[in-house]
Formats: sequence, structure tokens, C-alpha cells
Amino acid sequence: MTTTPPDGTAPAAVPEILCPFPYRVNPYVDQARTHLAEWVRSTGLVTRDSARKRFDQADFGWFAALVYPTAGRRHVELMADWFAWLFLVDDQLDDGSAGRSAERMEQMVDGMRAVLEAPDFGASLVRTTTLPPAVASLADLWRRTATDAPAHWRRRFIQHLEDCLLTATVWEGGNRIRGIVPDEATYIENRRHTGAIYVCMDLIDIVEHLDVPEELYDSPEFTAALNAACNVVCWTNDVYSLDKERSLGEVHNLAYLAEYHRGLDRETALAQVCAETSAETEHFLTAEESLLAARPGRTALLAPYLSGMRTWIRGNLDWSRRTKRYQTATEPQALPAEYIERTLIGADR
Repeated sequence: MTTTPPDGTAPAAVPEILCPFPYRVNPYVDQARTHLAEWVRSTGLVTRDSARKRFDQADFGWFAALVYPTAGRRHVELMADWFAWLFLVDDQLDDGSAGRSAERMEQMVDGMRAVLEAPDFGASLVRTTTLPPAVASLADLWRRTATDAPAHWRRRFIQHLEDCLLTATVWEGGNRIRGIVPDEATYIENRRHTGAIYVCMDLIDIVEHLDVPEELYDSPEFTAALNAACNVVCWTNDVYSLDKERSLGEVHNLAYLAEYHRGLDRETALAQVCAETSAETEHFLTAEESLLAARPGRTALLAPYLSGMRTWIRGNLDWSRRTKRYQTATEPQALPAEYIERTLIGADR
């Protein structure tokens, strides 16, 4: 369905970002919200009242419904679960003590890798081992996602998720530990991994029942369109999460890096990054045309995948504008102690 987004205007402090794609939302949005609330409770991902309040404000069920508007009920519920898992783990690394401990980060990644590489999708590990909630719930997600997926898709997804976890833990974590502010070019390259956006784009295959062969996926034309779409999503997220992240001392944000390295004030840095994000959207449209022209025999496969990239660009913008996860500068920021579940990836030491 296509309608006008609720509260669809950006806050006054954020310049407009070009987005020529229509607002769409999955008809199963309410079911996704209801399912997600029960899933995070039953898996132990969210237990404390303060953590649940912050989690509910993010509205990940609506987010999944925006970026996968054509998914059936089972799949949009699964996508909502993936979003919750990815964002909750991200909070542990960005805002909690885990992201500043190399030992804990290594343990977390090892546990998750064991689940992803298990021939039974981690089922035996869950039965025989006491796992922290983030690892046990990953086994549930992986079984529901990968059971019927092609082997080459599973390999691609595992690589992307490991790249996400390892880049976030090793590169971002190392920067935090050593007090490093990365340069913009290095940040942009790594941001597509730390933002788990390759992981989320991989899920288009599952939702749309696609099988993109490796030779097409690895082609320069496909890579150009994919990277442009991923950049738009990640940079948009940085624009809207800037206040929240800076309130916690986070430097991994393109708007902040523009301010820091270019010697700009906050308002000018935001304006420049929004303009660059709009330019990247134009780049995506050009790359999309080039991809379709280069592979005329693959239109039936590429059209739904490119549509998925478009809905990701638009849905992420709509969600970022409205979600209470990124509070404005005039609102008090919750301290990590109020919303971080201390045992999510293993007990604090």
C-alpha cells in the first residue's frame, strides 16, 4: 500500500534529503509489532522495564514493515526480529562496556560464529550449552532464515554478518579503546559493515524469494548500485542519530566527522552530509540504470531486488524521522545503564 507517511517532515534542524521513492508500509505492520514484543520477551533480549521502554519507543516492527513492504506475515515478523537483534547487539557495543573490552568482544563473536557455522543452525548448541540471550536468539533467527536458503546465499550472509560483528568490534572497539577519530574515507568504507546494511540487503533475497547468483552479485554494476544504496541508508542514519551518539561521546558518525575534520560547525556539517546523501541517491539511480542496461536478460531477478533497495532507502528515512530511538537535542538522553541488558552477550565482569 502507498500512502502519505505519518509525521513525514524532518525536524527543523535536519535539512531535507532527496528521496524520490513513495512511502509504503506492509499490511502486517501491527502483527509484526505484536510478534516482536513477545519474541524479545521470550528470548530474554529485553527484560527490564527501563530497557523495554526504550525498545518499544524504537518501533522496530514498523521499521521492518517500511523497508520490506511486500513481505508476507511470517517474513515481516522475522525481519522485525532481525532488526531487534541487530540494534540490541549494536547498543551493547556502542553504548555499553562490552564495546570497550577486547576480551568480551572476542567471546561474543566466537559464540555467534559457532551458531552460524553449525550444521544444524545452532540447535544443538542451544540444547547442550548455556548461551547468553544474544547468541541463543541468533540460533532461532538463523534456523528460521537459512533452512531453505541456497548454500551460496548462506555463505554470503554469514560473511556479511561476521564482517559486521568483527568490524564493529575490532575496528570501532579499537578506536574507542585508543581514542581514535577515524578519517572520513576509512569510516565510509567501514560504515556499510558496522551498520549491518549488507546483512539487511541480503534479507531481500529471503523476503522476495530470490536467488542472486554469485557472478551477478559480484559484478561491478551490481556492486555499484548496492554500495550506493547502503551508503544512503547509513549516512541518513548518521544524520538522525547524531545527537544521541554525541551525547554518549561516540565519534563514529559521518556528520560528526565532517564537523571534526573539515572544521565546520554542527549546522553546516549536517547540511553538507545531507547534500552528499542526496547526491548518493542520485548515484544509486544512475547505477540502477547501468545495472539494468548491462544485464537485460536479468530484469525479472533484478527488478524486485532493486525495488528492495529503494524501499530500504525510503523506509529508513521515514523511520529515522519518527523513531524515538534518536531523541532530539532538547530531550534528555537516557543513560546506557537504564537500557543496556547486562547479560545480553554475557555477564559483566
